[in-house]
Amino acid sequence: MILTKQYRCVHSSSCQCTKGHLSEDVIFLVFNNLNWNPKLIATLSCVCKWFDDLAKRVLWKEFCRTRAPKMMIDLQSSGTHSIDGNWSALGKLLIYCSGCKRGGLFKNVHIPGHFVYRTRFSKTSGKSFLLPQCINDVLYVSDPCEHLDQGEEGDIGFFRGVFKSFATTNIRRMLINKGTRLHSTEVCPYCKARLWSMLQANMIPQTASCRLGSYEECVDYHVCLNGHMVGICTLLPLSDSEEVSEKE
Repeated sequence: MILTKQYRCVHSSSCQCTKGHLSEDVIFLVFNNLNWNPKLIATLSCVCKWFDDLAKRVLWKEFCRTRAPKMMIDLQSSGTHSIDGNWSALGKLLIYCSGCKRGGLFKNVHIPGHFVYRTRFSKTSGKSFLLPQCINDVLYVSDPCEHLDQGEEGDIGFFRGVFKSFATTNIRRMLINKGTRLHSTEVCPYCKARLWSMLQANMIPQTASCRLGSYEECVDYHVCLNGHMVGICTLLPLSDSEEVSEKE
C-alpha cells in the first residue's frame, strides 16, 4: 500500500511534532504488526492533529477491514472509497456499546457505554428492521448487547448498525418525505451527526422485536444522517424469547 509521506504536523504550529516524526509508511507497518490494536490507535490520535488525521484516513480503515472484512467489502462495493461518517466512527461502532444516559435518547435508562470484545453484525438480521418499502436497503445490525436485571426496566438490550450507501436508501427518502424531525438535542454516539427517531416516524416493523427477542412495544431506535443506527429493547425472559424464535 502506497502512502503519501508527511513528516511535519501540518495542522498546528504549536504541536511538539514540528521537528519531524515517523513517516506514514513506518507507522502503517508498526500498527500492522500490532494487528491494528484499537486502544493504541485511539492513543495515537490524541498526540496531535496530524496523528489524528492519519488515524482517521488509514489506521481505523485498516482496523475495520481486519475486524469485519466481508462487511467492509460490501459497504464499499457501490464504488465509493469512503464510509459515511468516517472510518473512526465505524471503528467505534464495531467495538463500542453506546449505552445511554438518563434523560438522553432513551429517557429513563442509565447504562454507561462500554467496549465489547466481539460482536456479530448481520445484514440478514438487518432485513428485520426494514419496512417492506425499504427491503432492498442494506443494513448491518449487531446482536443485542445484554444488560440484565436493570430494576423496573427489566433486561435491557442495546443494538447498533450501519446502512450501506445511506444517502441513496429508501429509508432515508421515506424519513424526509414524512417530514420526520431530527432530535433537538441528542446526536449519534459514533459520529456526532443528528438523529431521526424511527419510533416517531412509525417505521419500526414487528419483525424487529422478533429478531431481537424482545417485547414488541419496547423497541426503539434512531438513525443518524450518516446512516448509523443505535437502538434499545426490553428483552423477553429466555423461555419466552425461545418461543418467539420458533414462531419466526
